[in-house]
Amino acid sequence: MYQDKTIVCKDCGQEFIFSAGEQEFYAERGFQNEPQRCKSCRDKRKNSSRPAREYFIATCAACGGEARVPFQPKSDRPVYCSECFAKMQAKD
Repeated sequence: MYQDKTIVCKDCGQEFIFSAGEQEFYAERGFQNEPQRCKSCRDKRKNSSRPAREYFIATCAACGGEARVPFQPKSDRPVYCSECFAKMQAKD
């Protein structure tokens, strides 16, 4: 029913494919307009409106290494680096 379409991005002018699968997805969701921007331009536009995330430095409670976390650490709760946190998640 759907066929791949070639569309020109309105931001960068590059051609991109609006695949049959994407068209079906749009139809299922009730979207009536085709995309006007390529994936990279959509991502740039989406990320430009978000404020930069602030990271805090803490000491990992498991290995003692540096942990960069997106929240202000509290002294009453342990903080883990991404590697130790992943190991703990894998145990569950």
